[in-house]
Amino acid sequence: MNSLMMIVIGSVLVNNFVMSQFLGICPFLGVSKRTDTALGMGMAVTFVMGTASLLTYLVETFLLIPLNLEYMQTIAFILVIAVLVQIVEMVLKKISRSLYMALGVYLPLITTNCAVLGVAVLNSREGYNLIESVVNGVSAALGFTLAIVIFAGIRERLASSNMPKWMDGFPGALITAGLMSIAFQGFAGLVH
Repeated sequence: MNSLMMIVIGSVLVNNFVMSQFLGICPFLGVSKRTDTALGMGMAVTFVMGTASLLTYLVETFLLIPLNLEYMQTIAFILVIAVLVQIVEMVLKKISRSLYMALGVYLPLITTNCAVLGVAVLNSREGYNLIESVVNGVSAALGFTLAIVIFAGIRERLASSNMPKWMDGFPGALITAGLMSIAFQGFAGLVH
């Protein structure tokens, strides 16, 4: 249980995919103008990362390794992630058309979100078992969600503020992201 807690703290705060490892930046910057959209993206990524961690572990353990196809890991993982994203896209289109429209092109881009592939590869590289892989995947996604929702909240506040002209829009967003990254570095050393 202690090792699982370390994985959670490490994935959410210390080794946050966006703030510390700089993975998943495209949806982080693209879907972070409104907190409700950011939260929707975070939940979609959480489902995909958690489920992808489970399925990629099973694919690697019961298919790639027994058949000596470890060199196909990246391709197999991308196929699993692509199928999951298609499922999320179809479900969102049926259940929440407004969120589906708000996420726009960024929803199918979860397939190529390097954070999703990164967590699957990291699980394999670290030698995590099934439970540790799923915990790491969900925790990494929750860290992504935390970062994108905080960032969206700050961007909403900045949009209603009297900012200098040169900081309006994307320049202000990049400065904010940099300051958030520095803040997250304060968690370094929390988990060894």
